[in-house]
Amino acid sequence: MEPASGDVEYEPRSVKEVLAEMKDTAELLIDLSYSAVLNGSDDIAEEVLALEGKMDVLQMQARMSLLMAARSPEDAEELAPVLGVVGAAEKIADAAGDIAKVVLEDIGLPQAMRATLPEAIETLVHATIAESSPLAGGTLGALNLETETGVRVIAIHRGGDWILNPHRDTDLRVDDRLLLRGPEEGIADVYVEATGREYQPPEPPEADDTDLERAVDSIVLMKNMSELAVDLAYGSVLFDSTDVAEEVVELEAEVDALQSRFEAWTLQAAAHADDPVSLRGLVHLANSTEVISDAAVEISEGVLRGLGTHPVVEHAVQESDEVIVRVTVAHGSAFDDTTLGEEQVETETGMRVIAVRRPPDDWVISPGPETEVHAGDVLLAKGTRLGAERLTELSGGERME
Repeated sequence: MEPASGDVEYEPRSVKEVLAEMKDTAELLIDLSYSAVLNGSDDIAEEVLALEGKMDVLQMQARMSLLMAARSPEDAEELAPVLGVVGAAEKIADAAGDIAKVVLEDIGLPQAMRATLPEAIETLVHATIAESSPLAGGTLGALNLETETGVRVIAIHRGGDWILNPHRDTDLRVDDRLLLRGPEEGIADVYVEATGREYQPPEPPEADDTDLERAVDSIVLMKNMSELAVDLAYGSVLFDSTDVAEEVVELEAEVDALQSRFEAWTLQAAAHADDPVSLRGLVHLANSTEVISDAAVEISEGVLRGLGTHPVVEHAVQESDEVIVRVTVAHGSAFDDTTLGEEQVETETGMRVIAVRRPPDDWVISPGPETEVHAGDVLLAKGTRLGAERLTELSGGERME
């Protein structure tokens, strides 16, 4: 990590506010860094580094505020897990910056990686608003894209600048380039509305049994598992759940195992490559992605060690840009005795179900469209507050804060 420039002074700012901003920024950085690699975009990569610098300032402000708050050994014990959350968010930002440098320093990636990356971030799509678009002139709140389609606008490129984490009052204009995230069906609808053209999903890479393809596939899986680990880690903190925290540890161990296999396949591929140096970018991606899974464990460390969750972290997660909620499915509700795919939960609510807990205490981590849901199941989901309200309504059950 490069040292940040400029002085940082203590500000009497709410720790909760700083933590919420750090959480949102870290999650946005993961999306933007991989988007920069996928598109070979120096522009997006520069934004990643700028955000990384902002995160350095935020973590210093958070540490200063926490030091001011600690007045006794009991305070120190309660605040130690909060410092872990701060450090983990900074670690994610540093890893995203290292991913962006793969683009800025022209480290290079084999073509197989370029072909496979859309599969890793298939929910990230760029769309430029046309003059005829019905989205032009509207605000995100009025358009209500997330609740209607499950698609979130996570960034807007306008006139050479990026609007990051746009809010409900942000307006959309002709020639805005939107970075969209959501289910493919919703993406297709929003893409047509924005551009006037049909959405063409990326062609899946041809099946190959080479060591290089295996190495690339392992990075794709590492990325998906690391992102899930971060989401679950915040969920474990929000609900003080040791079970969910232990799932984070399991995911981190699986990422470590994948990295070991990746290293073996990459070394074997290098023996047959015309230009082994071209594989350096793969190594950078794998190392940075593994760091993200390590950071997820740090987020849930306090829960794992029985220190509990400090209220300031709970409130920060609840008030961040994307909230994590859990709802109980009621008898006779729309979600009772169905599958997540049949009810199109993500499209209908804009919420991504990241885990399902079945009584008495069984967990389905990273459920898919075929995952069955029954009365009494608890859905752990991530999305906007409006989406959370819609999810609660369709589940017909209790939302637990």
